[in-house]
Amino acid sequence: VQLQAYGGGLVQAGGSLRLSCTSSRRTGSNNGMGWFRQAAGKEREFVAAINWDGSSTSYADSVKGRFTIYREKGKSTVYLQMNSLKPEDTANYYCAQNRWAGAGSESSGYAYWGRGTLVTVSS
Repeated sequence: VQLQAYGGGLVQAGGSLRLSCTSSRRTGSNNGMGWFRQAAGKEREFVAAINWDGSSTSYADSVKGRFTIYREKGKSTVYLQMNSLKPEDTANYYCAQNRWAGAGSESSGYAYWGRGTLVTVSS
């Protein structure tokens, strides 16, 4: 399984970006998907996750109310809409495919990982 994330870039604080992630396997439509991020010098952290059919989502406290994860039903593509961006959101963002159908926040539950896409938020 190959995952490809798109949509990173440079944005001013308060701006918006939308990240997208596609899976090379159609079977990814039966799996939960998640976004994680890693800032320079920091541990990778959970951002958001969505279950297989989009009916359940989970978010890190730091992004609640600003970020929205969603997916097209029956497809393996997942999106992360990021609004009201802050400089502390600057990081490499990674999408991942869960081993199962849920929207878990533990990285150990994710079997496949894509390359990161860099998001830089200037103040």
